[in-house]
Amino acid sequence: MYTSVIAENTKRIISEKGMKHKAIAAKIGMSEKQFSDLLNSRKIIRDTDIEALSVALNVTPNELFHRSGA
Repeated sequence: MYTSVIAENTKRIISEKGMKHKAIAAKIGMSEKQFSDLLNSRKIIRDTDIEALSVALNVTPNELFHRSGA
């Protein structure tokens, strides 16, 4: 199954910062289920999701797009 670079980076950043999925979901205005679907490629990531994620995670949108090893 394909997992987006944005979803992978979001998971990594959350882990590195010791954040909780529930807290991030609330900050971006999603239910925990919707956020889980986004992280597991069951929801299409929209431009507004990227903007909200970058604010909630305190990173730039570019950091969400960066492919490791590239």
